[in-house]
Amino acid sequence: MAVLVTGGAGYIGSHMTWALLDAHEDVVVLDRLSTGFRWAVPPEARFYRGDVGDKALLARIFEEHAIDAIVHFAGSAIVPESVAHPLAYYQNNTANTCTLIEAGIKAGVGHFVFSSTAAVYGSQDGEDPVRETATPHPESPYGLSKLMAELMLRDAAAAHAFRYVALRYFNVAGADPKGRTGQSTTGATHLIKVACEAALGKRPKIDIYGTDYPTPDGTGVRDYIHVTDLVEAHMRALAYLRAGGEPLVSNCGYGEGFSVLQVIDAIRRLSGHDIAVEHGPRRPGDIARIVADPSLARLKLDWVPVHASLEVIVQSAFAWEEHLARKNSYDLARPLIRLA
Repeated sequence: MAVLVTGGAGYIGSHMTWALLDAHEDVVVLDRLSTGFRWAVPPEARFYRGDVGDKALLARIFEEHAIDAIVHFAGSAIVPESVAHPLAYYQNNTANTCTLIEAGIKAGVGHFVFSSTAAVYGSQDGEDPVRETATPHPESPYGLSKLMAELMLRDAAAAHAFRYVALRYFNVAGADPKGRTGQSTTGATHLIKVACEAALGKRPKIDIYGTDYPTPDGTGVRDYIHVTDLVEAHMRALAYLRAGGEPLVSNCGYGEGFSVLQVIDAIRRLSGHDIAVEHGPRRPGDIARIVADPSLARLKLDWVPVHASLEVIVQSAFAWEEHLARKNSYDLARPLIRLA
């Protein structure tokens, strides 16, 4: 049996693909390469380039491979962009997920692990840290598009022989400790990625959006999780479903929050480089503070994070950024080979 990883050429998806192969799983990757990279897909994985909303391609994949589980990462994940282009987010995150669920059910795939987000919570007055029992209050089309996908999974599981785990990510950062993959997207918006680029001179500065939030230093507070620990939660979710586990919605975070300024200071300290900052107004869709209660994942999935440290996250992210800088320098220095 094989696992289909959608978005497997992207940041988190490529880490998942490596982890599955490390566990001797048979892996099929589907990615349209809009933000992912073909080189990020291990050669042992079978790769299809295409859109997760392509019904014909999905039917072909399920016909050609004995797939028992889907791990679904493909989607769009930038909050301000979702505010500017909401219909694109509802298409990619909601409608395409519906297409994938339907195709999987038709093919007899019984296990589905879904990449959801803490953005489904929005601002939670008095709920800190936030639990899965909190009433969702998404404040952006991104968060709402993911919540709608969760609801589709719930209803599909009630109607079919189909079970799922939806993992609500908090802020994912860091890179593979073995140096095989990391966050490589050009023009990325994730704070730790952007700050590492600025520390290496790839960006002239970093913008801080909002300094008047009701937080200790006025900047937004987030719960950062190492990508390797997040992938381990997916591996545990897959094992949970294969063992007969019931549908589950679970947080993925550490339960500790750090502000934007704290993160930037950590990167300055650990990289040994200064980072120029520019203060600006709040962005639409951003919230002041969100921190996870990770108890359910620990209880139901037996998930025990091993990289739960901002320093470890930053060190791995910065090491990957240095690797990319060397890689790009090498690529630019290589002579152009012309074929007759």
